[in-house]
Amino acid sequence: MLPVKKQSKGRTRRRRSHHALSALNLSVCKKCESPKLPHAACSNCGYLNPKITLNIAKEEKD
Repeated sequence: MLPVKKQSKGRTRRRRSHHALSALNLSVCKKCESPKLPHAACSNCGYLNPKITLNIAKEEKD
């Protein structure tokens, strides 16, 4: 079925006003000070909290 009346541009744009992407919320690693996602291990050094540090294998480039 087709709509009875055409929806105005303003009404369509008001509906789509919530579809915008939001920026990532990054925090700083306490050990190496590189940006990381909050509540996640650092991808650079593997630090999560004082009790947990992950061992990250780094690839050697020739």
